[in-house]
Amino acid sequence: MRASVHRSEVRGRARAPSSKSYTIRALMCGALARGTSEIVYPLSSDDTEACLEVLGKIGVRSQRRRDSWQVVGGDFRQPDADLFCADSAATLRFMTAICSLVPGECRLTSGTSLSARPVGPLVQALRQLGVDCSSHGETAPVVVRGSMLIGGLAELPGDVSSQFISALLLIAPFAEQGVRIRLSSPLQSRPYVLMTIGCLQEFGVSVEASEDLDEFQVSKQEYRPARYTVEGDWSSASYLLALGALCGEVEVENLDAGSVQADRAILPMLRDMGAAVAVNGSSVTVRKSKLNAVRADLSDCPDLLPTMAVLAAVARGVSEFTGIERARIKESNRVAVLREGLERMDIEVGEERDKLTVAGGEPRGAAVDSWNDHRIAMAFGVLGSVTDKTVISNAGCVSKSFPQFWDVVNSVGGKVRIDGE
Repeated sequence: MRASVHRSEVRGRARAPSSKSYTIRALMCGALARGTSEIVYPLSSDDTEACLEVLGKIGVRSQRRRDSWQVVGGDFRQPDADLFCADSAATLRFMTAICSLVPGECRLTSGTSLSARPVGPLVQALRQLGVDCSSHGETAPVVVRGSMLIGGLAELPGDVSSQFISALLLIAPFAEQGVRIRLSSPLQSRPYVLMTIGCLQEFGVSVEASEDLDEFQVSKQEYRPARYTVEGDWSSASYLLALGALCGEVEVENLDAGSVQADRAILPMLRDMGAAVAVNGSSVTVRKSKLNAVRADLSDCPDLLPTMAVLAAVARGVSEFTGIERARIKESNRVAVLREGLERMDIEVGEERDKLTVAGGEPRGAAVDSWNDHRIAMAFGVLGSVTDKTVISNAGCVSKSFPQFWDVVNSVGGKVRIDGE
């Protein structure tokens, strides 16, 4: 499908969807707890559906209710087919670790975009803990042969993906010797590891972590079933907040200003750019303002790069974003894709390996390829709202994390038309 976005004046209220990252973590914890857990206000999206389907293949039962999912975990069986993780990186990486607890052999496969994303460092770390596993080079497919998890010390880099650390933390309570994780390079995307630790605590598992989050210790212990409420997603909300800053006024509900989610950083960044931001309880309102260029280190929140880049495209001056190298190994090479799309819209962009500079100007409408990347599609949907007409290809990819995105934009006054391709 294709989205045609026209100049818009927006004013309205929207609800942030539930967090994809927390939904997947809660599902994994529920699967590891023996008994019935309830996930309240889960996100239904391509990635979370992929997670549920894979868990079902190893014997985890689930039941959907209106506002919650019940998950019955703790009794795994060998799957009778490959575990297809679609394009959900969290599902692939977390399940690679969890399959060490599943009897027999599991083969995990992935969709096209995920097949280019690394899993090798996780496989190597699991081997250090006594797991029999192998991968296709550095990427999927991955084969894991479940047996007793011995545990011990695992060393791995902290600057490739925080999901590797989260994956090890998820299974560490089952290790006979406990697990000690030591990072060989500084941890990036620190908030995502804190999200995992917080979710584990809700399910009765404690983690000892060093102050710098470069070492973790988990003793042998048991998960407990829990009733877990999923909070709103700051990553998805960032596009709606940016829309308000560019085109009028948008109030976004279902947000926790005290959340440890990495992309809550959108709030101080918007303020640094001069946006009018008001927080009232669980809602955030952003009004159209004259924006100024900003310098920001996105090491802990690389998913904000698309949002910040399109905001910078209309800000006065040259914005500079660093700590973005890992954005090259997401659903697309987001650094290169953003540069290509912004240049099509007459915005001057400078690209280095770990830095993107954006000179603010007056974007013109253009045809932009989303590269089937949900965050690229949503970001250019926001920027298209200040142009006469911007056409975004493969716009349906927003279903990965925010299936109702285009409808929500229209509901607050955005002018979006969806066509088949």
